[in-house]
Amino acid sequence: MVRTPLTPEERRRGERFGALLRAARGERSMTDVAAAAGISAETLRKIETGRAPTPSFFTIAALATALGVSLDALADTCAAPEPEAPADSTVHAA
Repeated sequence: MVRTPLTPEERRRGERFGALLRAARGERSMTDVAAAAGISAETLRKIETGRAPTPSFFTIAALATALGVSLDALADTCAAPEPEAPADSTVHAA
């Protein structure tokens, strides 16, 4: 099966998700959190670094449970589109 390339927004969403997981993990080790979620530490490492930006729903749910983070909080933080950058308002002299 050939996977379609991720869009830049999908990559950024994966990076936001990874950052949220790292923050929620706090001082807990990656190994402890991965074991609590029933996934490998390498899978968690890939998700946290954005190298696996589209984990399955069940992986996300397991991580949310292990970290005590609601799925609503994850969705609010990660699923919302990234805000648009402000337009360049520099006035150019003629």
